[in-house]
Amino acid sequence: MSPIINIAAYKFVALPELRSLRARLLSLCKQGGLKGTILLSAEGINLFVAGVQAGIDRLLAELRRQPGLEDLSLKISETAHQPFNKMLVRIKREIIAFGVPGIDPARHPSPKLAAKELKRWLDEGRPVTLLDTRNNYEVKLGTFQNALPIGVDHFRDFPEAVRRLPSQMKDQPLVMFCTGGIRCEKAGPFMEREGFKNIFQLDGGILKYFEECGGAHYNGECFVFDQRVGLDPSLQETESTQCFRCQTPLNEADQGDPRHVPGQSCPYCFKTPAEQMALTIARRHEAVRRATTPLPGSQPRENYKSINVPQDCAGATLLEALCRVVKQVPSAYWEEECRRGLVVDAGRAPMASTHTVRAGERYRHLFPNVTEPEVNGGIEILHEDEALIVVNKPAPLPMHAGGRFYRNTLRHLLGLVYHPQRPYPAHRLDANTTGIVLVTRTQHFAGRLQPQFARGTVEKQYLVRVQGQPPEEVFQCDAPISAESGELGSRTVDVDSGLKAHTQFRVLQRNADGTALLEARPLTGRTHQIRIHLWHLGFPVAGDPVYLPGKKIGDTQTLAVGDAPLCLHAWKIQFVHPLTRQPAEFTAPPPAWAAFRGARPPGPG
Repeated sequence: MSPIINIAAYKFVALPELRSLRARLLSLCKQGGLKGTILLSAEGINLFVAGVQAGIDRLLAELRRQPGLEDLSLKISETAHQPFNKMLVRIKREIIAFGVPGIDPARHPSPKLAAKELKRWLDEGRPVTLLDTRNNYEVKLGTFQNALPIGVDHFRDFPEAVRRLPSQMKDQPLVMFCTGGIRCEKAGPFMEREGFKNIFQLDGGILKYFEECGGAHYNGECFVFDQRVGLDPSLQETESTQCFRCQTPLNEADQGDPRHVPGQSCPYCFKTPAEQMALTIARRHEAVRRATTPLPGSQPRENYKSINVPQDCAGATLLEALCRVVKQVPSAYWEEECRRGLVVDAGRAPMASTHTVRAGERYRHLFPNVTEPEVNGGIEILHEDEALIVVNKPAPLPMHAGGRFYRNTLRHLLGLVYHPQRPYPAHRLDANTTGIVLVTRTQHFAGRLQPQFARGTVEKQYLVRVQGQPPEEVFQCDAPISAESGELGSRTVDVDSGLKAHTQFRVLQRNADGTALLEARPLTGRTHQIRIHLWHLGFPVAGDPVYLPGKKIGDTQTLAVGDAPLCLHAWKIQFVHPLTRQPAEFTAPPPAWAAFRGARPPGPG
């Protein structure tokens, strides 16, 4: 079987009619079964191509017919297999990306130093700095003894790295080198522009040095940009490979490291579960920042609320049905909304208030040009896995659409962050309450988690600061809570027909200002349960805009950004994880108002 000939070459020379040249070269390479990359630019050519000798010879003959390429110099090696997957011929702005205008190696090159001359200098021990201009991951496989890596991840970073070099180096002899020499063609003139007075570039780079001098004064191998990954000083392919994930070259020792899992990780990109979680959460927080800057509800848009006609309204007028479904709104309001054409059917046709409705029909109440109130978009992701997202919810932030909020809600914002998934909170917190929220990533996992809340097997602990100081250290409240909402959606204690409710409390700290910090454990899940029980006992929650001292109801439901906070925080939660089926516990860091003297709040008593 014929060996595969690998050629590498470049030359800075003015090349006209690039499109026609590209077409000729691509056709010739495909006919000859060649693979690799040829980059064409008005400034020259750069190529890495492999194939059988006959195809290579035809390509070189065509190239050398091009004015300026008659003396195109090659670096040649052989392999038993084709190191490239396909053939690309591309027209680029630069044949080696540098991004600094005015650098013209064809007209103003830096002095070149032949490979054998560099070896002689090194044999003699001449005082010279060897500057490795390659990327950090290339240097890992090998470099010249005592060479100084420039320290970049991309050649475009080279100019800034040069500016960080010690100023005394500008007067010292300096030999720069790279894989094949092309990067030094631009690096040298740039360094001269920056004031370096004694610059040389290794002619032909490391590969030419290997070809003429072997491995003298060189440690390791040379990284190449094809499937061979590494070449030894005899220009033979080594056993080195690349990490599939981070593309870092790996020598035999790297491949033997337990952190190397082919196709998944290597010693350079391996992350412990905790490190990986931190990285994932950092990316999510950046997505949260993008989703909330600006808040999606800050732009005026049309919103609507759906109104479903219940069975007991069949045959009634639309006005009667609206007053039946939305009890807290007077009929005069609905009369005016219908007159303005803001109550429509499924086809968006305006409906008269006298229209007769049928059970099961759905109408929409339109709100044109709505700008939603500002909310706190500082959503903190505490944990995520395939099933679950654990959120530390800020306040004020409603969880679901309702009232004046449609898009400035936790659910909508998480939908933006996790698109195309549509995460769904498994339980609720009030808009003004901060802390732990469990969010499922699919309906399947919601079906495993939500029944735990319904059965009351999820253990929840809250931190709450109250006005007044309870006389007992440990106490509880079993007062039933009304099922129907009243003004501002409030509930009350209803001894006769209320729903069973049970909350346990423990005093954590008595404060000098007359308030107390409590731990609250709701054993049932009624609306506003903790707030109502404390209000009923005479210790309303500090900052509560609804349940005020003296058993009064306030006139505000959702606080504004910048208002004094409602001092209620969902602190800890324990449940059975819907994926692992194992017990799980998460904690949301306490807010500033829950600061505990000398320490964090104590654990469960």
